[in-house]
Amino acid sequence: EVQLVESGGGLVQPGGSLRLSCAASGFTFTEYDMTWVRQAPGKGPEWVAAISKGGENTDYADSVKGRFTISRDNAKNMVYLQMNSLKAEDTAVYRCARNRDSYYSGPYCQDEYDNWGQGTQVAVSS
Repeated sequence: EVQLVESGGGLVQPGGSLRLSCAASGFTFTEYDMTWVRQAPGKGPEWVAAISKGGENTDYADSVKGRFTISRDNAKNMVYLQMNSLKAEDTAVYRCARNRDSYYSGPYCQDEYDNWGQGTQVAVSS
């Protein structure tokens, strides 16, 4: 059974940092590109960042570029999202997703992913 379990969310002040983690199990992790998506209250899902199977390719939404860093540890079956200089508009539930077939970076498209975690809440507020 494929499982993706996120952790690391919480309440942080504007300008602060958080590191999200996603623990993957139930599949051969190195065979899949991975993605972080988020959903703010009252809004649709937003693609945040993607990383290729070996970690050599990464891409970011314009809204987080320069502030967020996606990475992975294939030995530990983990994906991470380091979030710096957080803003109120980063408040959302963050979920990691397994790409269905291939590397994809761009506007959120549900069909590109075949498994998601339950998510971890990030709240940025003073």
